[in-house]
Amino acid sequence: MSIRTQQTGTRRSPEVSVEHNTWREAVLEDLASEITVGYVGPMASEYVAEGIPFLRSQNVDYLRINTHDLKHITPGFHERLKKSSLSPGDVVIVRTGKPGACAVIPDWLPVANCSDLVIVRCGDNLDPHFLAYYMNSLASHHVAAHLVGAVQQHFNVESARTMRLNLPAIGEQLAIAHTLGSLDDKIDLDKRMNKTLEATGRAIFKRWFIDFEFPNEEGKPYRSSGGEMVYNEELERDIPKGCESKTIEDVVTVKGGSTPSTENAEYWDSGRVNWCTPKDLSALDSPILLDTERKITENGLATISSGLLPTGTVLLSSRAPIGYLAISEIPVAVNQGFIAIVCDKVVSKYFMLLWLQHNMGKIESRAHGTTFQEINKASFRQIRILIPAPDILSRFDELIRPLHSRSVKNEKEVRSLSHLRDSLLPKLMSGKIRVPLEVR
Repeated sequence: MSIRTQQTGTRRSPEVSVEHNTWREAVLEDLASEITVGYVGPMASEYVAEGIPFLRSQNVDYLRINTHDLKHITPGFHERLKKSSLSPGDVVIVRTGKPGACAVIPDWLPVANCSDLVIVRCGDNLDPHFLAYYMNSLASHHVAAHLVGAVQQHFNVESARTMRLNLPAIGEQLAIAHTLGSLDDKIDLDKRMNKTLEATGRAIFKRWFIDFEFPNEEGKPYRSSGGEMVYNEELERDIPKGCESKTIEDVVTVKGGSTPSTENAEYWDSGRVNWCTPKDLSALDSPILLDTERKITENGLATISSGLLPTGTVLLSSRAPIGYLAISEIPVAVNQGFIAIVCDKVVSKYFMLLWLQHNMGKIESRAHGTTFQEINKASFRQIRILIPAPDILSRFDELIRPLHSRSVKNEKEVRSLSHLRDSLLPKLMSGKIRVPLEVR
């Protein structure tokens, strides 16, 4: 048997020259060269602006290391914590917060350290990516059964050591990890592409409508090419000639929502009408709504005065918190936590979404409330908005529309691939579906 066995954060090639072997049960401790735990102790005074990356539980997601609020320590402190030092190919398992969440240290993190994570270094007969998929699927019952602690439950290192795995020979592990990894790589690529598309849209909006460098009749940047600017008293600043200051209610239709009584089953049971809450937007990777967690019936919809909002409605969460945004790509009803913006007058959904993103501070400044901050529809409607000349708006939409369309396409593909991966994962990890091995 010939297998590429370099232990790095990159998935190993599934090239083998054997038939499928029988799956066997083994204890994780017997399959690993080392199982230890990250540093546990006070850290606040040790963090520095630049240095060795220091991972905490919040930096470990499903199969991914994220760098949000990533901390750093000095090389000297890193040397003192050799036991919790990390290298590409190490598997890290969250102990507290989201016990069992698991990822492989990637190649782009060549040296790091960590706090309060279980660290597994796999032996020759266990692929780290296979273990990560196993931990995030079939091992969930083991993690749940071995949580300890009264105040904050955690998954301890001894429970990790004694965990039993049912697994195939290394060749099939590599093939399974390669199959699932190919799906995850495509999902990740689509998500990263959407971030780039969103950033591009924001940059174009800023250049055109904040810096006023939209193309003039000769295709040159308006302001820097001597475009005429006039003072606007309502906005208290200079704006391009031909632009107008209007209120939001002048250019779009603003609506709200409500919640059908949860005590009335006929409003909910077997419902098929999409009904959105801010929670639906909080989970989005891109500001594109394709589905809702909960559905209501037609009877439930009849209790919501705003009714079923059309595809293309821009949704802004108006409380707890203010600022979640999305364009709904489905007809949807909303609860009372939204300002729903139907772009049926002057500006498009593309312009409105980008304007909201750029002016969120202005919106939040109008919020009130003692229990939680909220901006009401009446106050929102009176916010002033700078409206470019119709031909400028039209050209802007022509530029942004294909970016948004591509984002929607990518987001639909992410949903489809995620569903495929999630349906395959338990079957591949249990041997119910076998992966063909390439014979050289």
